[in-house]
Amino acid sequence: MDLGGGVGWIGTLFIGALAGIIADKVMKTNHGLLMNIVIGIVGSYIGAFLANALGIQLGEIFSGWFWGNLIVAAVGAVVLIWLLRLVRGR
Repeated sequence: MDLGGGVGWIGTLFIGALAGIIADKVMKTNHGLLMNIVIGIVGSYIGAFLANALGIQLGEIFSGWFWGNLIVAAVGAVVLIWLLRLVRGR
């Protein structure tokens, strides 16, 4: 069992929900809990892609995996909502 790398599916749902809620508040949108989880999970992939592309290693900055994953997922979720607004319009 690898506690540092993979968070498991329950951890993924929890971090996704928190990241979606944070992105909801930052972008001043109003999605439901289920949509927040989806936005947070998809946002975590976007955030991880952006962090890797920029060479950012949050695991070295933050001692725990939770905070690094949450920050990456929240930033990715904000980017996702921004991109959706850009495509669909306000």
